[in-house]
Amino acid sequence: MVKNTGKDKEKDSKRKLVAQNKKARHDYLIIDTYECGLVLTGTEVKSLRQGRASLVDGFVQIDGGEAWLHNVHVPEYAQGTWTNHSARRKRKLLLHRVEIDKLESKSGESGHTIVPLALYFKDGRAKIEIALAKGKKEYDKRQTLREKQDRRETDRAISAVKRKERASLRQHRAE
Repeated sequence: MVKNTGKDKEKDSKRKLVAQNKKARHDYLIIDTYECGLVLTGTEVKSLRQGRASLVDGFVQIDGGEAWLHNVHVPEYAQGTWTNHSARRKRKLLLHRVEIDKLESKSGESGHTIVPLALYFKDGRAKIEIALAKGKKEYDKRQTLREKQDRRETDRAISAVKRKERASLRQHRAE
């Protein structure tokens, strides 16, 4: 009898990233994120397991009390037959009713939209991280970029000072 150790369970529950939408974090101010499942066909899952997908033009729309993922490109499976899927079909998202209602009311406000952030496998199931987001203006994007550069410069300056301190400490010990 083989016991299931904590390490095995921890290894299985990790996320295996398939695709990420970095542009969404640049173009939108992320308000709230949700993790949801996807309704997929067999060839879509096989294609995703090969690490092939693009979330760049994707968006989520609430229609008839159901959440649908549009414009996400999952290429056709190379070894697929006539049962292969179309690359840009709309896919149903699996969310709780409360979450769907909340997303529907919030996305109805002006300037708000729902965008996919990441597509990954968790515990062997395909999951997608979606976010309620508000579009950034051009000056907001520049401000975010400026803050990022400032943060990077301060981190470099701090690490340079620490490096000098370590070097002087080593030199002092050698004497």
